[in-house]
Amino acid sequence: MKTETKVLKLVRKTESPTEAPEHEFELPERELELPDHKLLLEMYRTMYLSRRIDDREIQLKGQNRIFFQISGAGHEAVLVAAGVVLKAGYDWFYPYYRDRALCLQLGMTPLEMLLSAVGAEADPNSHGRQMPSHWGHKKLHIVSQSSPTGTQLLQAVGCAETSYRAELVPELQKRISSFHNDEVTYVSLGDGTSSGGEFWEALNTASNLKLPVVFLLEDNGYAISVPVEVQTAGGDVSKLVENFPSLYLQRCDGTDPIESLEVMRRAVEYCRQRQGPALVHAKVIRPYSHSLSDDEKLYRSDEERATDAERDPVKRFGALLIEEGVIDQNGLQKIKDEVDREVTEASDKALASPQPAPETATHYVFSTDVDPTSKAYDTEDKVQLSGNAGTMVDLINRCLDTEMARDPRIVVFGEDVADCSREQYLETVKGKGGVFKVTANLQRKYGGARVFNSPLAEANIVGRAIGMATRGLKPVVEIQFFDYIWPAMHQIRNELALLRWRSGNEWKAPVVIRVPIGGYLKGGAVYHSQSGVSTFTQIPGLRVVYPSNALDANGLLRTSIRSDDPVLFLEHKHLYRQAYNKSQYPGEDFMIPLGKAKKVREGKDLSIVTYGALVQRSMVAAKQMEQEGVSVEIIDLRSLLPYDWDAIVETVKKTSRVIVAHEDSRSFGYGAEIAARISDELFEYLDAPVKRVCALDTFVGYAPQLEEAILPQVADVAKAITELKRY
Repeated sequence: MKTETKVLKLVRKTESPTEAPEHEFELPERELELPDHKLLLEMYRTMYLSRRIDDREIQLKGQNRIFFQISGAGHEAVLVAAGVVLKAGYDWFYPYYRDRALCLQLGMTPLEMLLSAVGAEADPNSHGRQMPSHWGHKKLHIVSQSSPTGTQLLQAVGCAETSYRAELVPELQKRISSFHNDEVTYVSLGDGTSSGGEFWEALNTASNLKLPVVFLLEDNGYAISVPVEVQTAGGDVSKLVENFPSLYLQRCDGTDPIESLEVMRRAVEYCRQRQGPALVHAKVIRPYSHSLSDDEKLYRSDEERATDAERDPVKRFGALLIEEGVIDQNGLQKIKDEVDREVTEASDKALASPQPAPETATHYVFSTDVDPTSKAYDTEDKVQLSGNAGTMVDLINRCLDTEMARDPRIVVFGEDVADCSREQYLETVKGKGGVFKVTANLQRKYGGARVFNSPLAEANIVGRAIGMATRGLKPVVEIQFFDYIWPAMHQIRNELALLRWRSGNEWKAPVVIRVPIGGYLKGGAVYHSQSGVSTFTQIPGLRVVYPSNALDANGLLRTSIRSDDPVLFLEHKHLYRQAYNKSQYPGEDFMIPLGKAKKVREGKDLSIVTYGALVQRSMVAAKQMEQEGVSVEIIDLRSLLPYDWDAIVETVKKTSRVIVAHEDSRSFGYGAEIAARISDELFEYLDAPVKRVCALDTFVGYAPQLEEAILPQVADVAKAITELKRY
């Protein structure tokens, strides 16, 4: 059915958005084809259904039968339009909490949404683990969403980048999840989220690589109570992004389903043609408060709220359909009655659905399919060394090389990790390969599609890696210095480590993050010598590994890569090229299970539990104290989460005296947990208090004498041995 544009154009009650700027991409000229009656009614039904589920949840919250509610009211028109032009289970979706209507249009049912509202175990979004409206549906390709606004943007870019890299490396097309050469990744955000740095990082990478990402900016004018003119310079985000290369920018009235449908169709088609990303800036309304924890009457005037109400997309679209003869009043009421019954029935079923059993709370913190702590990853006893001895740098590089040859899904990226981004110069330059040369020559061997540099943005690195891992790639990324990992903390703590648990094992992101760490460097100073590992070892879902020598680094990295969980792989910079920790090559299948400590020195008088650079310092101190008749046993933990409690128990029972030595600061450092647990569970075996040797509670200074005073030295370990033996 063809209808004149004006017939089904909703009358705007407020100033319309400015027209989109001209763009080099143009669809073929043709008469505008508007939806037939069947599609129009389907769109109306989904819009009304979305609103009624919101209303039902609000009612249930008022009855204290659910615990939180956040609505998608006022956003329904553009979201239904997006759902019409995109393909569930084919394209990929990173929605935000207002996207109820999109999820319904893609195929999520009212029951599935209300199961989420009541926190039921059968909830496909999170199995009762997340708030309502935190969407996720494996079958529909709706990737698990979290509460931090904007963290989904870089992940969506990584998801689309997976398809991009699969086009460059055809072997990947059968190894990643559901590859299609015209697939599109959808990601949405509110106007407030556009203030965050990750929005700009996502736009930058998507535009730079011309990735098929559709950004839907749902602008309702408020971030809770903060209006858009306070959030955004000039009050119009899309004006600020007009000059991004390859970005197809469109603006629309997001309360008008017909205009929204045409604009979304154009944006999606642009991405399917691999022209680049698109951004649709949709002006919508928020007729309800931000959530039921908010009261918009406290900061919005009655006049403003009344103006919004006149633009209500559900009411206006229904009235227009009657006015234009698409359906009569009775027919529209019949749709409403059917929807109301469906919502009531779904609500009753959801309320009767069982809650998760309490004992399931610890399920899916880590993979249930792959256990990197098991004997299957233990080949230490069978190792056969060969060739010349190599440094830790050499053996890490060798592990990356052989693993990339073994598994084409592995991609390596980060700041400066490539040999040369301008590949035309590869034959004439030596190549970078990382600031410590750990990734040297990997790009030369495996190509720029698998080894590449990232922007100087740590959240960009980790966020993209999560999106790639979700699709089946195996990113092994590098944060150049531990001191600069903090911009990625949102992605690590709230996304990477939580994805499996929060989705009830529906989604996972087995990323390996390699990070040079630690001090004992002349000139390292405050911002190149940090050792705050305890910040990460208290994050459930993240494995933390810290080798002290070349052989262990090779075996532990291989296990980390082959595991199915996210791993933070810490590489001490001071240990990279030490002669005392070199090793011959152990072979391409050498692995050390995570959580397996190593007794590096036998002793009977007291024990030192340590890791990293303190292993060697403890060895030197132990040899010194041996001259005084003290026999010291040393345990190298190697893996900090999990750690080998059995090895600790064994050594404490043997010697009855223990020192915990580490480079972390004393207060709240990693050793505090080990010491506390020994005191709690092994008190009866102790002949003296647990002693700690740690860094001072300050930062690492530039001057050599400051660094030496701040970080634990051999003399500090020796002094602790003497004091503990005399106790």
